[in-house]
Amino acid sequence: MSDRVKVSKFSTGTVQIRPEHVGPTRLPALVWLLTSQLWTKPRPINVYLIRHPKGTLVFDTGQDRMSVTDHQYFPMGLIGWLYKRLARFSITEGETLENGLLRLGVASGSVEFVILSHLHQDHIGGLRSFAGKRAKIIVDSAELKAAQQVGAVFDGYLKEHIFLPDVSFTLPDFRLLPPGVIPGFTFGWDIFDDGSVVLLPLPGHTEGSVGLLINYGQPKPVLLVGDLTYDANLLKAQIVPGVGNKRVLHKTSSSVLELFASSPDLTIAAAHDPNVLLPPNEGESNHESRR
Repeated sequence: MSDRVKVSKFSTGTVQIRPEHVGPTRLPALVWLLTSQLWTKPRPINVYLIRHPKGTLVFDTGQDRMSVTDHQYFPMGLIGWLYKRLARFSITEGETLENGLLRLGVASGSVEFVILSHLHQDHIGGLRSFAGKRAKIIVDSAELKAAQQVGAVFDGYLKEHIFLPDVSFTLPDFRLLPPGVIPGFTFGWDIFDDGSVVLLPLPGHTEGSVGLLINYGQPKPVLLVGDLTYDANLLKAQIVPGVGNKRVLHKTSSSVLELFASSPDLTIAAAHDPNVLLPPNEGESNHESRR
């Protein structure tokens, strides 16, 4: 295994969503979307930076600032109204993906891999920063299929912001894992072939959602879970969000909890959990990794 891999995070602004979105709720998503009158407190739109001796990875790319500055970013009419009921964003000029990377001393052109947990708008907002550059942009095949199907916009996929000029996608190289290597999981992609950064399927929020396990087998490992949960404590209580396939969300959450049981110091880091505290890294400021 390589030397300890460093993990940092920053936010591309904040988002307010419905409490039912976070969960728990027994209501179908469309029902609470149409009827809910409450908003959560602002929650971060987290981007994670992973620095490995063999390359730099970005996990998710946050929300595009154009979504709050360009009135044509979202669809018009009924669909646009539904998107407005789903989420409210606040993004300052300094909260772009590029600025977040530069604060951590990384240029987008030096990134080796961009891993998208899924293709909803608040995870693909920084894709333009990697257009025509060296990074391999990793997306699960089921996610690409979902984003291309007729009516995908009703499932949260904005094709015009996903399928951009000079942006191509690479499928993850999932393989059968040796029994017991990563408890709870049968398939994974060991990206650097040393066990330190492993991509895992995490279906439920969407069929093609993925997560990233970092430093498993070392002190204070981290599991990036995208939108599998909006609060790690809710996941540990086996409470799933109000968006996605609840049966699959429960099954995937059980797999994560099995992994957590094998490594109780595991940090479960979600995309919009305001309480994520990453393990401090030697020689690296905790300001970015803990804010």
